Amino acid sequence: MGLFSRRKKAEVEEIEGLDALDTDDPGTPGEEADTEGETRSEGADGPADGDDTVERPDHLDAGPFDAHEAPEEDRIDLGALLVPTIDGMELRMEVDQRSGNVTGANLVIEGSSLQVQAFAAPKSRGLWDEVRTSLRDSVVKQGGTAETRPGVFGTELITRLPVKRADGRTGYRPARFLGVDGPRWFLRAILTGKALGDRAQAERFETLISRLVVVRGTEAMAPQELIPLHLPGQRPGLAQIAEGPLDPLARGPEITEVG
Repeated sequence: MGLFSRRKKAEVEEIEGLDALDTDDPGTPGEEADTEGETRSEGADGPADGDDTVERPDHLDAGPFDAHEAPEEDRIDLGALLVPTIDGMELRMEVDQRSGNVTGANLVIEGSSLQVQAFAAPKSRGLWDEVRTSLRDSVVKQGGTAETRPGVFGTELITRLPVKRADGRTGYRPARFLGVDGPRWFLRAILTGKALGDRAQAERFETLISRLVVVRGTEAMAPQELIPLHLPGQRPGLAQIAEGPLDPLARGPEITEVG
C-alpha cells in the first residue's frame, strides 16, 4: 500500500462492481415486493426483526472484538477500528472535504466493498434494532425495497435502492447491511458489489468482519456518535468527529490507498 489519491465529493465514483449488480427488478427469486416497496419472503407475515442469528459458521473468527479482548494480530490502525491486513485488499478512507474529518473506511477486495464505521452506544442497550428499523424506513421512503433476514452476526438488512441508469431506465442498487452491538459501541458494515451474489466472496468479507477490532476509548460520547477515525499512520487530532443521526445512504469524498 502506498498510493493515495484525493477526490472531491462531486467527483467521487461509485464503488467498483456495484453498478454491475443493478437490476430492473427490485425483487429476487423466491421473494415478492409489497405495494409499499418493502420486500417480504414468501410465507412470512413481514420482516422478522429480532436477534435472529444462524449458527456461527467455521469460517468466522470470534469477533468483531473489543480492544480489551482482541488477540494479537498484524492490523492497520485507523483509530476507532483496527483492520487486519489481507493480501489484495484496497483501503479507501472516506473524508469530509469541508471539515477534513475521516468518516468511514471502505475495504475493497476483487470488485466488492465493505464500508465499516463504529459508533458510541449506551451501556444498557444496543443500537442495531433501532438503526435497522430507521434504515428500512428510509429505503422504502425512497422507493426501494428492504428485507430483514437471519445472518451470521444477527439480523441483517438487504436493501435495493432505485437508481437512474445511463439509458434513462430505473435500476436497483443492492446492499447488505450488517450490525454488531458491542460493549458501549456499535459496528455497522455495508457490503456491496459482486460478493452479494458470490457465496465464497461473501464469506471472505464475513471473516474480515469477525477479525475487526473496535477501539471505543474512555471518552464520554453521545449514542450514535461516530468514534473518531484517522488515516493509516496518522494520529487523531484533539477534536472529536461529531455526527448526527446515522446516514449510511449518503456517500462522501474518498482517499484511496492502492495495495
